[in-house]
Amino acid sequence: MRKILLATALFALAGSAFAAPVAYKLDATHTDVLATWNHFGFSNPSAHFGAVEGTLVYDADQPTASSVEVTIPLSGLAGFSEKFDAHLRSADFFDAEKFPVATFKSTRVEAAGEGKLTVSGDLTIKGITKPVVLDVTLNKVGEHPMRKVPAIGFNAVATVKRSDFGLGLYAPVVSDEVKLSITTEATAAPAAHH
Repeated sequence: MRKILLATALFALAGSAFAAPVAYKLDATHTDVLATWNHFGFSNPSAHFGAVEGTLVYDADQPTASSVEVTIPLSGLAGFSEKFDAHLRSADFFDAEKFPVATFKSTRVEAAGEGKLTVSGDLTIKGITKPVVLDVTLNKVGEHPMRKVPAIGFNAVATVKRSDFGLGLYAPVVSDEVKLSITTEATAAPAAHH
């Protein structure tokens, strides 16, 4: 009997080796996309993109079977002043009335060491799609303590050229390169009870 229990325990510990891909939904209240740039050499301001929606599939055994798809509504854009937010949403930059969302869709996910992934994908802003590479750090995979469902959390960083997306006003004196820092957590749908 002890051998069976031991075998069961070992199998449970090795469970991740037999894990199937899990689909998660991004938790908008714990997801933030932060953009930072240099302003004429004087400061390094930032703007947040909140209210992010999306889904991700994560396969611990075969990272290449993982994927992510995200929609970033520009209504969730918040800088450091209302005047600046209005300017960012104007035709000078995001033209949010005409293009209310930005999107990211992965094209390839690769393992990049312990707890690290490289996620390549297509970023679309103002109807312009360009490839972007995210360096991802997996924070945690496990049961969410409050929701009691599988959860995942990660951070990611990337650098994009805003001129690639028709956002190049004042470049290069205001840096063309923008650093993106992303943090998110996502939960799986609750298991159906039979």
